[in-house]
Amino acid sequence: MPLSLRVDGQEVLALEGDTVLTAVLLAGIRLRESEFGDGPRSGFCLMRACQDCWMWTGDNDRIQACATFVSQGMALSTRNPDLT
Repeated sequence: MPLSLRVDGQEVLALEGDTVLTAVLLAGIRLRESEFGDGPRSGFCLMRACQDCWMWTGDNDRIQACATFVSQGMALSTRNPDLT
């Protein structure tokens, strides 16, 4: 079933059962910028080990995109709110 979420205010279309990582990368959005200044990050292990796919919810909760399933109306940020 199709659904939509927002990433940095941009609408992203996904399918029920997709992970956030899948939806974001298929939409062509960078997952996040490294807080250490070494460029864009996109996750690579797909099993919660690398800690490279952190994103933030509208409530400033941190999630791992590879292990979080999309839900209708989800609002996410690629930037750590504590660093902005």
